Amino acid sequence: MHRRNFVKMFGLTLMGSAHGACAEKSQGYMTTSNKKRIVVIGAGLSGLAAAQELHRQGHEVVVVEGRDRIGGRIWTSSKWADMPLDFGATWIHGTQGNPLTDLADQINAKRLTTSYDRAETYNTSGQSLSEAEETRLEDFRNRIFGALEKAQNEDPDVSIRQVIEPLSRQFDKSSESYRLINFILSGEIEQEYSGSTERLSAHWYDSGKEFDGNDDLFVQGFGVIPEFLSQGLQIELGQVVTEIQWEQPLVRVITQKTEFLADHVIVTLPLGVLQAGKVRFTPELPQNKQIAIAKLGMGVLNKCYLRFPDTFWSDEVDWLEYISENHGEWTEWVSFKRAANMPVLLGFNAADRGRALEAWSDEQIVESAMQTLRTINGVSIPEPIDYQITRWATDPFSLGSYSYNPVGAVPKMRQELAAPLGNSLFFAGEASNEDYFGTAHGAYLSGLRAAQEILEI
Repeated sequence: MHRRNFVKMFGLTLMGSAHGACAEKSQGYMTTSNKKRIVVIGAGLSGLAAAQELHRQGHEVVVVEGRDRIGGRIWTSSKWADMPLDFGATWIHGTQGNPLTDLADQINAKRLTTSYDRAETYNTSGQSLSEAEETRLEDFRNRIFGALEKAQNEDPDVSIRQVIEPLSRQFDKSSESYRLINFILSGEIEQEYSGSTERLSAHWYDSGKEFDGNDDLFVQGFGVIPEFLSQGLQIELGQVVTEIQWEQPLVRVITQKTEFLADHVIVTLPLGVLQAGKVRFTPELPQNKQIAIAKLGMGVLNKCYLRFPDTFWSDEVDWLEYISENHGEWTEWVSFKRAANMPVLLGFNAADRGRALEAWSDEQIVESAMQTLRTINGVSIPEPIDYQITRWATDPFSLGSYSYNPVGAVPKMRQELAAPLGNSLFFAGEASNEDYFGTAHGAYLSGLRAAQEILEI
């Protein structure tokens, strides 16, 4: 079923029930004999969406979460009291028809809009691009995406970097042309899909669907969504799952502290955790599911928020883009001055560079970021008065930011990852959503899908 129709049919059933106190625990929807005990592993967006829908239908639901907080890869920092910051998911990407827009409206969550139309691009010397440079950049953009479009109709599948190699090898690695190519690959592909162009599939890297509309962020942070979805639920924090025994009358979920028995279990563990084998499945998962887990990619997108005493950049610019001498080095920045009236810049590092920077100290990361900002704005700009930095690749409960399609993976593998095992084990999470992988709304929809699979038993 097409996801948009899926949402229309039942994806918003949660809204009517969740208003107010997220509904009473059992609203008389079923007899006691039909009531099932369900354990949801993971209190991220997919787990909470599934749990809330099943709870609303009168089932006994327990959410088991390894962290000491809810939200998973939605994590709003309250370190700066006057500006909540999102370490993970930040924007509702495409507000038209997006179920998260309806959910945000339901709780009257105030939102701000940033626009890619309000962007300024700077060359390696830190100067705004001239008209000639803009033309040259657009020419390379057309050549790169033209080559990728052609490659999507040819076999075998290869990496994006392999497709672009005939173009890039025409230029010296120290040339402006080579830097422009890397700028496009980093800023428009790696930062979007979280995987390295050395690994991203030319056939399938952009196979997901999108919603139309603006990119909105939450004034109080994305955390307002999981907080709302968690209302009325039994959530067990600090419960690190070690084993799931699933081929028996009752599924047994074993944690480092205790164990839970259930008629059905929904697994929402991030792809990175599944790939690391941190949870034992007894018996082992079927071969096709193991292959899907192994072959799909878990990418990285890390953030560095810098707060300054005042702005030294244009108040009208939302996005600052930098054509770095080194691939992926501080290519993309977001300004929160116009949208939120705060003197804060957010710098991104994705894929291989994002992963490598996690080994650096905070001070080294900030100094590296400041070198780029001094190149663009001059050496006399003020030092930041504070910073906040993410390290998603080494976070033991995610081991990455979100999934992507590398060479060797095909969209069907996400269906295989999502497929339930009998009536015992169900799967959700952004990586299991073929249409909207790598997104918060993809995670949310996957949770509703898993809940519906149980309700149809």
